[in-house]
Amino acid sequence: MESHKHTVGSSWVIPCPPEKRREALLQLAAAHDPAQQAALSAGVKAMQQQPDAQWGGLWISLEGQQLTGAIWVQPLPLNMAQLWLPHVEGVHRNALIETARAWVMDQQLTLCNIEIAPDATRTKAQLLAHGMAPLVSLRCLRAATDNRLPGMTPAVSLRWTPWEALTPTQQHALLKAVEQASLDSCVLREILSVEDLLAGFYQQDAHAPAHWYALWVDESPTPVGVLLLAPRHEVNRWELMLMGVVPEWRRQGLGRYILNDALALAQQAGAHELLLSVDQDNTPAFDLYSRAGFTEYAQQHVLAWRG
Repeated sequence: MESHKHTVGSSWVIPCPPEKRREALLQLAAAHDPAQQAALSAGVKAMQQQPDAQWGGLWISLEGQQLTGAIWVQPLPLNMAQLWLPHVEGVHRNALIETARAWVMDQQLTLCNIEIAPDATRTKAQLLAHGMAPLVSLRCLRAATDNRLPGMTPAVSLRWTPWEALTPTQQHALLKAVEQASLDSCVLREILSVEDLLAGFYQQDAHAPAHWYALWVDESPTPVGVLLLAPRHEVNRWELMLMGVVPEWRRQGLGRYILNDALALAQQAGAHELLLSVDQDNTPAFDLYSRAGFTEYAQQHVLAWRG
């Protein structure tokens, strides 16, 4: 790690020593809005029992002995990470970002990503200048759980089974099939394997598989659709993490059936709203969600380093 130490005037960028970790994390929390602070807090909590060596992605800038800024490459499963930016501006901020980039490359991480708002043009330009690449632009949608799409009378007999009733081979094959020709997050799917995507879903909520389902058509020997939901009890909402249909069963109304069931399951659990994100370029999916009463409440741009 010493090879990434930077000098900026009288300031140093160094790996964060354990005795300054709490101060560094408090600085990071102060740099983000309340929603991001909750996610950062969850990430820190997950690391509490980890040895000091696992904190190698936390870096600080020092002016003498005073901590002036911090940046964290938060480790995620399967060699991935999330970037948390410092509050400090100017050359110190640039030095921290460049140090984090060099560390990501040295560690050969598959992906280190960050989500930023569309109006954060200055931050986006800065990250692009430090070698980050755009991955996807997302539209964040929400709808009341009592909404339903009308006219749902499937022409085939459908049934749900719990996700965990599938073998790992069946799970992999179903997600791989649902991905085919999908318009969602095309660049991201080129980078990440099915295992990477599953690990990302588990990272969001380790208990969420209790609300994951596979859809079957009676005459089909394999599942034809998938629905992955996650309760967000802290905000009395549920999130639709993934829904999809295998290519040979598309354009037969199954997507509407899945979406209605997602809304119904969230409503039965007492959630007032269902949240989801859709690729800005996926117009057919956005149109479906709009007809079900979903409205846009935010946008996000995802950028990443590939180590």
